[in-house]
Amino acid sequence: MANHKSALKRIRSNDAKRLRNRYQHKTARNAIKRLKSTEDKSEATKSLPQIMSMIDKLAKKNIIHNNKASNLKSQLTKHVTAM
Repeated sequence: MANHKSALKRIRSNDAKRLRNRYQHKTARNAIKRLKSTEDKSEATKSLPQIMSMIDKLAKKNIIHNNKASNLKSQLTKHVTAM
């Protein structure tokens, strides 16, 4: 167990950040799944910029790697244009 006040605070803040990161990552993954499963091209093109923004924010906060973000965005763009 931690012996210092700062270590206890660090444990609390790390837990809060971990939960926030998990929530944001899971939300983005669910949005990506919804986009891939949709059949309507107009709805997909409308939601694509929002999902791109979510992916960019995850990469900016180092929740996912920059290359993974680029690959996801490329994959989704190809999927929507091929509809």
